[in-house]
Order: sequence, then C-alpha cells, then structure tokens
Amino acid sequence: MEFFEEAERSIIKKYRKTIWRKFVEGINEYQLIKENDKIAVCISGGKDSFLMAKCFQELKKHGKMKFDLEFIVMNPGYNDGNLKLIKINATALNIPIQIFATDIFKIVSNINEGHPCYLCARMRRGYLYDKAKELGCNKIALGHHYDDVIETILLSMLYGGEIKTMMPKLHSTNFEGMELIRPMYFVKEADIIAWGKHNGLNFLNCACKFTENNAILKVDENGISDSKRLEMKILIEKFRKTNEYIEQNIFKSVENINLDAVIGYKKGEKKHHFLDVYDE
Repeated sequence: MEFFEEAERSIIKKYRKTIWRKFVEGINEYQLIKENDKIAVCISGGKDSFLMAKCFQELKKHGKMKFDLEFIVMNPGYNDGNLKLIKINATALNIPIQIFATDIFKIVSNINEGHPCYLCARMRRGYLYDKAKELGCNKIALGHHYDDVIETILLSMLYGGEIKTMMPKLHSTNFEGMELIRPMYFVKEADIIAWGKHNGLNFLNCACKFTENNAILKVDENGISDSKRLEMKILIEKFRKTNEYIEQNIFKSVENINLDAVIGYKKGEKKHHFLDVYDE
C-alpha cells in the first residue's frame, strides 16, 4: 500500500468518527454540495486544507453525488522552502494541485499601519474566486474548522461588541454565481493535528513575510497574546478545565439565539430594538 493510500485509509478507519463523519455531517447539515457542482478546493499548505482535500477525494470516490474538483494553490510569495514543502506534501498525498502566483506578500509587507493580516485574507479570497471562476468552478472550499468557528464567536463578542460567527457557506458579493463553503466546520483542530502526526506529515503554518520574524508570539502574565485568536484558544482551554462542554455551548449559542431575550439585533442593514414591539 502506498503512502497516500495509508493516509486515505486512516481518514475512513482510525479517524472515521472524529474526522470523516464530521466532514460528511457538515456537508449534509448545511447542504454544501449539490449535484454537478465544480468545487475549487483551496490549499494554503497548512494541515486543515490538505486534510480537506483528502476528504473531498474520499467523498468523490465513495459518495453518491456527482461533482468535480479542482485543487488550487495560490502562491502569494512563499519562499522556496515553503513552496517546496507544499509540493512535497501534495505529491505524497496524491493531490493534483495547480499553483498560480500572486504578489500579495509584496503588497502587504509595504503596509506599516492598519491590519495587514486582514488585508492579506481579503486579497487572497479575491484571487481564489478569480482563479476558481477561470477554471469553471461555482464554489470555493476553505479549510476553516470547528475551533475557528468558536474562536470567531468569542472574538466578535469580546472585541467586536456583537454576536456573529464564521458561516458554513456564503454567496460571493463580488463574483456572481460563486459561493464559499467550509466543509471542515464540525472537525476539531486537535483531530486534524492527530491525523497529521499519525501519518508523519509536516505542514506549513502561517508563512507570510509579515509574521516570519515573529514566529514566537508573546504572552503576558494574564495570558494576553499578540494574536487575538491565540488569546481565544488560551481562554477556551481555561474554560474547558471547569466545563467539558464549553466548546459545544459556545457553538450552540449562535444556533439558539432567543430574540425575545435580546435588546437588539440587525438583519441586513436594518437594526431592530426590543422596544419596537415591547407594548404590542
């Protein structure tokens, strides 16, 4: 049995409950795939997107629905070592990637103020949509996982002053007929890491030039990190010590919003207040 076959087997055997079933559950729960879809599976070089790609291959092989896949890798300006690692992993896992180049890192590295990571993410999204459209795809798939979702909920509450989450799918506002899907929505990061280690794989973390000189993130005595998302990870870990259901409860908080017990909410651009209907 070749290496990629062992990696595939581990998904549907050893990690069937924690990865495979969760992947399929997310697709079914949120109706992420429809008959005859053509999906651009976006691979960043990290553990999440590579596992997503393998899960898609398994779904196409064993699933009942007909759909097509394109595996795309955007090179925003990776150094030679990082780009080589992506190619090595793609070959080892038998994923036929298409690499296309952009100059995102060069643009973002010249920004001294504001939020370069936010800008980088926005630019990446645009380039991915553009490439997917060129290939005749109607969807792009990103590898965001369960932990990303609950961290986003907390970040929005604690730093954004609002309740919102990372949605499992979105219609593109700039590319007509295109849709973004997140099929790893129910898969936990710890299980993704376990799958990678089990198969002896080494993946990229953030490889941008803006952060490569700051690989060690500083955390003070109160657990506050330079990275707000890492700060949320630390906070959730603290909660988990006293409540084993903390992640599940955070996730459910955006599924079970009681509009009779909130002061206000926004739908589209319109804001609603509980006083609007209080005396009715």
